[in-house]
Amino acid sequence: MTIKNPIQADTQQVALESSALEKDLYPITDWDDAYANADHIKNSASYPDNWQASASAFRQKLTAQSCAKLNIKYGSGERNTLDLFLPAPSQSLTGKGLVVFVHGGYWLRFDKSYWSHFAQGALDSGYAVAIPSYTLCPQISIAGITKEIAAAIDCAAGLVSGEIRLMGHSAGGHLVTSMLCDDSPLASHILRRIVKTVSISGVHDLRALTNTAINKSLQLTSEQARACSPVLKAPGHLMPLTCWVGSEERPEFKRLNKLQAQIWQTFSLSTDWVEESGKHHFNILDGLLDKNHPLMRSLLC
Repeated sequence: MTIKNPIQADTQQVALESSALEKDLYPITDWDDAYANADHIKNSASYPDNWQASASAFRQKLTAQSCAKLNIKYGSGERNTLDLFLPAPSQSLTGKGLVVFVHGGYWLRFDKSYWSHFAQGALDSGYAVAIPSYTLCPQISIAGITKEIAAAIDCAAGLVSGEIRLMGHSAGGHLVTSMLCDDSPLASHILRRIVKTVSISGVHDLRALTNTAINKSLQLTSEQARACSPVLKAPGHLMPLTCWVGSEERPEFKRLNKLQAQIWQTFSLSTDWVEESGKHHFNILDGLLDKNHPLMRSLLC
């Protein structure tokens, strides 16, 4: 009969658990998979079509109610337009203030037409909501997109008075967080109006993207990736930042979510990070539909 050494058994078990943890987290050997959200979401291909259909119906409804101003130009580029939604018909633009939502898609895909309905929660809370499109890579660099988003915020801020709150998803989370950095392209008088920013599943560190196939289109050099990463910068605007991610997202997105909030805590900036239970990279946006959802309360309270 063989007697198993309990100390040896415990050591082996710890080794197995540590090995599983490292496999689940780091080191990463397949960077394409680390950022492949759709590959790990059931029925992921259905989401863009459903978003676009819901957004179209939403715009039609608000246009009929005189609560939508569509395709406002904010720059010279073909895609430099934004939609502005109002909480009430013919309301003077001096209500609670402005929310700007910046969409994701790895700086490579989508436009404002997919996301209109996600303005619902903020509208129900009395805010006007601006949703811009922007030029996509490789026609423009990520640094160039960052400047376009600043121009879009500046345009919307000129139409709506009062405080400004920013939210963005995925690549959009990177873009709104970039507005707060010490090299922000926003004018100081616009920055002073920003009272809260929420980055949803934000890609805050671009350096790893140079290891992925999508970099053929992003065309990031190592130097550019460092220069465009908010985690490597200091905040230039000390208003609260929340980093929000789903518990079912890729480990890399959960790491980046926590990393941004923790790093900026060292700058006397109020930050927090949240992992919403049961949500993945796509359905996490559903919280924007309900003004009472914790995601919306995080933005608006």
